[in-house]
Formats: sequence, C-alpha cells, structure tokens
Amino acid sequence: MSLYRSTSIWDDIRREFRMGNMVTRIIMVNIGVFLAMSITHLIIFFVAGNPAVQQEWFHQLTGWFAIPVEPVQILFRPWTIVTYMFLHTGFWHILWNMLFLFWFGRILHQFLGNRKILPIYFYGGLVGAALAILLQNISPTLQEFAPAEYMLGASAGVMAIVVAAAATAPNYTMFLLLLGPVKLKYIALVVVLLDVIAIPSLSNTGGHIAHLGGAILGLMFIRQLQRGRDWSVGFNRVFEALEALFARRRRPRVVYRRQQRETNFSKGRSSRYAKDKQQQLDEILDKIAKSGYENLSKEEKEFLFRVSKEE
Repeated sequence: MSLYRSTSIWDDIRREFRMGNMVTRIIMVNIGVFLAMSITHLIIFFVAGNPAVQQEWFHQLTGWFAIPVEPVQILFRPWTIVTYMFLHTGFWHILWNMLFLFWFGRILHQFLGNRKILPIYFYGGLVGAALAILLQNISPTLQEFAPAEYMLGASAGVMAIVVAAAATAPNYTMFLLLLGPVKLKYIALVVVLLDVIAIPSLSNTGGHIAHLGGAILGLMFIRQLQRGRDWSVGFNRVFEALEALFARRRRPRVVYRRQQRETNFSKGRSSRYAKDKQQQLDEILDKIAKSGYENLSKEEKEFLFRVSKEE
C-alpha cells in the first residue's frame, strides 16, 4: 500500500500559477477569463431561452469588459483598458493567441528573463487599442464600411511579444511543419504582412490595425532596450507596488543596527553587480541584433541562461 497526499485541481492550478513564469501566468489568466465567460454564456443560454435575448444579454456582458471604440465611453469604463486584452469569446481566437504567446513568449523569456514579458504584453495591448480607436474615429472609410462598437482579445499584446522576440533574436531558428527551419525574423515579418494585407478586406479591420500597433510597440521596446533605456522599469515598480498593496499578509521587518551596516554594504555590492550584469546583458543583446544568437560564445549563452533563471 502506498500513501500519497491528494491535491485538488484548484491547488494544482494555484501552484502552477505561483511557480510558473510570466508567460505561463498570462496564458492561465486568459484561459481562466475565457472559461468564466463561457460558463456565464451557458447560464444565460438556460435562463434567457429566446436566442435573441441570449445574444443581447451576452453582448451587454461582453461590453462591460471589452474596450469601447468611442473614447468618451472609456471614461465611464476605464477598467476595459486592461480587461479587454484578456478577454476572448471564440475558441479559435484564444487558441491561436495562446499558442503564439507560448511559442514566442518562451523565446523572449529565454533571452530577457521574466520581468520584460508582462510590460511588453501590456504596452502592446495599450498601443494597439489606441491606434485602432484613433483610426476608427478619424477615418470615414472605417466608420462607414467597417464600424466597430468595441474591441477584445490578446492579439495586440501577443503581436508585441512576437515582434519583440524577433527583434531580440532575429536569427533564432524555429522548425515549422512542412517548412522546416525558419528564422524568427521571417516568421514575424510574414505575420505582420498578413495583418497589413488583411486591412482593406474590411474583415476585423480594427483588430488588424491593433495588431500592427502591438508590433510597432514590440519593435520600439527592444530597440530602446538595446540603447540602454528599459521601458519595463516603471511598469514593474507600479506592478510590484500594487502586489504589495493587495497582499494578504505582510511579514514584519526586524532590523538591528549592526545588521543594517552589513546590509548597506551588501546593497552597495549588489548594486554594482546589477550594473555590471545589465551592461553585459546589453552588450550581448547588441551582438545578437548584429550577428545573431548563433554567433554568441558558449560563455555568453550560459550568461543569458543564468539571467533568465534569476529573473
């Protein structure tokens, strides 16, 4: 007889969320929201009865979390700036978004670590929505032939991750079914071109425009990072402050004078180490951009691997 401790599915999910990297967490949040919306839709199906009433109820529910195209309405639903980029109502929509996020997110995580993933995803979603809303409100063509009430989906944030990964390691090779090895820069280029080509079709035009906004942000983020300007710093500070604000428990801090002096010395040494590490990381990223990941030395590849694990 063997004894083992049984854990619930919820415990497994919580453990995976707590121990997983940021790519895993974003995927889990998206799937969780999708399941919640699907279950709610099922409840509406049994309660409303009439198909027209079902559609109207679910449409109103979705509108509370999707970002409105009318800027004035955003003032009354400001939370939609964030919630829209985690909201999906179609199975294939969320499936492809999460697959692309997993494929390209793990590559970006390998090179830049954990703390760049969420800022790129969030900024990409923000810029993508802003560009789509702007063009929707100033373009007579879009207003007449491709009107939209609201937008939803992770596509703009995911596109930012895709392009950021390609800009970080353009010569990184992925093996595609039927095509074999293809460099990351060509995959990202094709994905972006498909969105450009799809805009005049007037099918999900706002979505394709949002994708391009995310792609532009992903490229700009990496180019600025290679120049020594890290756009994730401010975001991570705000995010960590919010985490601390909503934390259920706060451990008491006990500081002794002697330990404080030692701590100050340690902080100084740690700060110098962080600066040296960041400088080395920037140099390696510049080298990747110029000659590709394959031309890194064994020591440089090991350094990137260690940094990704630390972050």
